[in-house]
Amino acid sequence: MDKLLEFGKRAMFYVRVLSGYEERRIRSYRIQLQQHLQQAQARKAALDKVPEQLIISEVRKMVEEMQALNKKLEETEAAIEDYFKPIDNQAEMIMKAQLNGEEKRMREMMATMQRQALLEKAEAEKLATSQNAKADQHVVEPECSDKKSAGMG
Repeated sequence: MDKLLEFGKRAMFYVRVLSGYEERRIRSYRIQLQQHLQQAQARKAALDKVPEQLIISEVRKMVEEMQALNKKLEETEAAIEDYFKPIDNQAEMIMKAQLNGEEKRMREMMATMQRQALLEKAEAEKLATSQNAKADQHVVEPECSDKKSAGMG
């Protein structure tokens, strides 16, 4: 009986092969496997792209945040500069006034020192001329006394 059943299965297989049914079934199964494989590859590619897209979107978001922060920082710096501009101008005016005052004092000091130097020079010249005059007087006196003693003698 098993042999008969086996013979029947073979006969049906031959009928299917000869009619093309088995070939179509195999082809259909192969096409179904290819489609399934392509879908799996497409899902895998999509999953591979998702992390890249996530990373790219995160990087873009970070860049936009940094640009916004830089813009805000520049605006803050400009506001600080605007706020301190009058103070800077006042400080500059005060410093100029102080420098002018110091420069004026320096000129006055220099003029005073020059006057003092001229006075000391004039005094030194007076002293030198008076010492020369005294020295000449001492030199002249001995000559006079020599003439007196020579005239008497």
